[in-house]
Amino acid sequence: MNVERVKYVIWAADMDRAVRFWRDTFDGRLLKQNSVIAEVEIAGAVIGIHSGGEGNRTWTGISLQVADVIAGGHAVKAAGGTLTKEPEPENGEPPHLAMCIDTDGNEFMLTRKRG
Repeated sequence: MNVERVKYVIWAADMDRAVRFWRDTFDGRLLKQNSVIAEVEIAGAVIGIHSGGEGNRTWTGISLQVADVIAGGHAVKAAGGTLTKEPEPENGEPPHLAMCIDTDGNEFMLTRKRG
């Protein structure tokens, strides 16, 4: 089977707000948007944003690797998201993990490449 594309779909109670969050916070590129679904490409991956979400907190499994999780955490908060786990140094190394929630309750991680 030839897979043409892989995307991860999340739910949004407010489509425009969700698109702004994912596109602007992570320098994404809006591929398409209508009243039902939007697609934002981030670092070659596609996040599908589906309308009809209820804003419930949901673990997505999405992990975004960034150079600096502290700066990334600040950007998430500035965009209206929240952190459930602030980045903290670990074993004498700079922080490598921040647990985040977008503006529609979708949980995701920011990570830093280690080693």
